[in-house]
Amino acid sequence: MKRKSYNEMPCPIAQCLEHVGEWWSILIIRDLFRGIRRFDELTKSLGIAPNILTRRLNDLVESGILERQKYGESDKRFEYVLTQRGMDLAPILILMFEWGNKHSAPKGVKSYFINIKTKEIAEPVVIDRKTGEAMSHETYQVHFSGDDNE
Repeated sequence: MKRKSYNEMPCPIAQCLEHVGEWWSILIIRDLFRGIRRFDELTKSLGIAPNILTRRLNDLVESGILERQKYGESDKRFEYVLTQRGMDLAPILILMFEWGNKHSAPKGVKSYFINIKTKEIAEPVVIDRKTGEAMSHETYQVHFSGDDNE
């Protein structure tokens, strides 16, 4: 049986993975959130081969997640910045970070977010903006357009 491509699936998760589901892509986005913007800095930070980095950056630019901006005197020097579409991935990365800390962090290593104002360690959760309630599979369910319950 042939597997469906992401484009054939109406699921928003599948659509998101179409753009950022590749291993290097999400790590590139993570580094951009950390302020790393230039090709050579990304290569060094990630330990990625230049040809793979070029391909991933091009894909992310084509998807509208990044944009290329010239810097310096040369027309061949670019840095990469997150577009609004890319910035909207922040909550996903925060929750992936938190999940990794909880389930996969090497022993003795724990990274965390600090509230800039209070200096307190943050405890990220997904909140329903309308109700202010924490969302979980126990309190919310997915409803796809076209479901019989409409």
